[in-house]
Amino acid sequence: MSVKWGPVPAQVTIYTTAWCSFCRRAKRLLTEKNAAFTEIDVEGRPDLRSFLKSASGQHTVPQVFINGESLGGYSELAALDQRGDLDRLLGAPSPADLPALPT
Repeated sequence: MSVKWGPVPAQVTIYTTAWCSFCRRAKRLLTEKNAAFTEIDVEGRPDLRSFLKSASGQHTVPQVFINGESLGGYSELAALDQRGDLDRLLGAPSPADLPALPT
């Protein structure tokens, strides 16, 4: 299931599960930033868990990607926000040739 929110130039994808409290926190932070994001539920999807492990080195959720770059989970997202770097990343337009992430 994919969910899209508000207008921000960057392409944001967040891999989640329904029961994950850190996933809810990450989505809340992105929503507060008025970031458009696609949410992909990985529950029962070993193919997506395998992709996350290869792309980020992590098998946990959430996993946040901005313009195709793996940023990590909620802790990393919150740290970027505290440093003032998240707004810059969210404001960067996505490249026209950005490959699609697995859904």
